[in-house]
Amino acid sequence: MAAADLMVIFIDVILRRFPSYYYPLCFLDITPVCSVAGALFCAARDCSVWFTVTFAFDRFVTICCQKLKTKYCTEKTATVVLATTCTLFCLKNIPFYFQYEPQVIINNVSFYCQTKSSYFTETQWVALDWFDTVLTPLLPFASILLLNAVTVRHILATIQVRKRLKGKSKGENRRDPEMECRKKSVILLFTISGNFILLWSIIVLHFLYYVIQGINTADYPPLLYDFSKVGYMLRNLSCCTNTFTYAATLPRFRAKFRNAVKSLLT
Repeated sequence: MAAADLMVIFIDVILRRFPSYYYPLCFLDITPVCSVAGALFCAARDCSVWFTVTFAFDRFVTICCQKLKTKYCTEKTATVVLATTCTLFCLKNIPFYFQYEPQVIINNVSFYCQTKSSYFTETQWVALDWFDTVLTPLLPFASILLLNAVTVRHILATIQVRKRLKGKSKGENRRDPEMECRKKSVILLFTISGNFILLWSIIVLHFLYYVIQGINTADYPPLLYDFSKVGYMLRNLSCCTNTFTYAATLPRFRAKFRNAVKSLLT
């Protein structure tokens, strides 16, 4: 998941944004190259989002399905799930290579990528755009909310049972490390869900606006143009924050990160 988040930033910021500001008319601006970068970005974005969904499902199984936990929560299963997810989304985003057309032609070489006007009007492109948006982020919205709601409900029920068993209801005040751990899990799940929905909400509103209005985003007035760019910025931010959230809250994640740094230094 951290690798997918890193790929989003690498592809969108370094390969797509930096050249247009600091290195005009470089190799990365050739239309076929930036079209490949656009399709790769869509794949990395989808993987980043859906790895978050698979993580939420993994936590759901770990906490709520003790019988399934021993079979599902294994390194082999994680490898199969992640590899399958990555492969499917790479294949799904191949058509997005063809959504771009050259912006200028210099010495018979096409430069820059702009979205075709037909992308916003032709049935097949509109259907693909709807499918893409439902798949990312609308379906992940619903999946993460459902999984986290069931997980939190199970955790809260378990906390109440432990309180009764340990005599909390009678006024005793003994520290319960297991209960504290479960409360942290609840906070983590709410943080992930809220962060994901908040940072993707502007992109969803932007999508609904240009679909309902049926206009090309290149024809936006300045205010709407800035609104869409803020949405893209927050979407990229969403692909970064989960990793930092896990690093801040999960001791095993921090231990893995420290080991990686030590191995690089030594």
